[in-house]
Amino acid sequence: MTQATGRILRMSYLAASVAGAGFFVLSVAWLGVWPARQLAEQARLTGPATPPVLTESEARGRAIYAREGCAYCHTQQIRATNPDVARFGATTMAWETRADIPHLMGTRRIGPDLSRVSETRPEDWQLTHLYAPRSVVPLSVMPAYPYLFDGGPDAPTQAARDLVAYLETLGRARRLAAPEGDETLNVHPAKTRRSGAVPELSVDSDAALGAELYADHCAACHGREGAGDGPGAAGLRPRPANLMLHQYRPGRLGEALWNGVAGTSMPAWRDRSIAELSAIAAHVQRLAVPGMPPRPFGADTVSPTAEERELGSRVYAANCAQCHGVQGAGDGSAASQLAIVPTNFQSQKPMFDEALRVLRNGIDGTPMAPWTSRLNESELTAVAHYVREFFAQ
Repeated sequence: MTQATGRILRMSYLAASVAGAGFFVLSVAWLGVWPARQLAEQARLTGPATPPVLTESEARGRAIYAREGCAYCHTQQIRATNPDVARFGATTMAWETRADIPHLMGTRRIGPDLSRVSETRPEDWQLTHLYAPRSVVPLSVMPAYPYLFDGGPDAPTQAARDLVAYLETLGRARRLAAPEGDETLNVHPAKTRRSGAVPELSVDSDAALGAELYADHCAACHGREGAGDGPGAAGLRPRPANLMLHQYRPGRLGEALWNGVAGTSMPAWRDRSIAELSAIAAHVQRLAVPGMPPRPFGADTVSPTAEERELGSRVYAANCAQCHGVQGAGDGSAASQLAIVPTNFQSQKPMFDEALRVLRNGIDGTPMAPWTSRLNESELTAVAHYVREFFAQ
């Protein structure tokens, strides 16, 4: 090799090294520094000056979320694509994750995106789902976390409560700061609503489809026969409704399936077709068989006397109409102040024994309290008959 050739090679190596180093620096600046500054500026311009700060419990929950690898299956980023927006809601903005160090955005959706999970499910459902996912979502592939509990879904450790507290922060800042309104921001199909337009269910339905859908999605809470004794029921408060002890009009079932039941663990099912919802509703109606289960307080077919009707009317007006409404439609003067909408007796008729049981014992986890301290047995019996007569109107 000549001296001139060696000099050329050395210069080539030097030029390649300088070019490589320059390309690396330029790449870092172009792909790292510049986008970071752009995002920081975007976050400053679009986000609130002081977004909510995590409490100690929420911060511990975030650490548990990271430790348990939740980000391997759940994303926290709604992308600006039509399928994402249609399924989850408004696109995630840069400022929403500016305090996430390290970030937990995730890259896979084995489970659903959690960007807007705040206020989508009640705490008792979240805890039950953590303890035994398939007890409330039979087709779930999520692993169970029983070691975060002291023996049952209704006995969470502080770690379980911390984790749920963190989940409740996801989407909270955007909900408080966003101008678009909750209906646009969070379109989760299971999010409950107190009211809203409900599509009319079909009268003709597929019985086999209804039984299949009920088994896959409803029996986990309501039980195979509808008695409210499914595997997920133990951790839920109030407990799932015993569907065998009520008669329901199709409109009432459509409302519960489309909007859920606010204040309870009954979610909405707006991701299902009208044909599927109609099939489920028809199956539920077939569960309400008079005379089942055994009736501890007397036959359901017993009719009230004229004196009982008059007494029931007076008792109802004095004690029940404030919540359930003068005509039993669940629209009393106090109804809007209650977390759970009072029963609409025009669209839902309890068996006589069930109505009497509720009056005597109340419904745990709801504003419905026992009335034995204020009403005697004759008054309880009379008003139990009276509320059932609204169904015929």
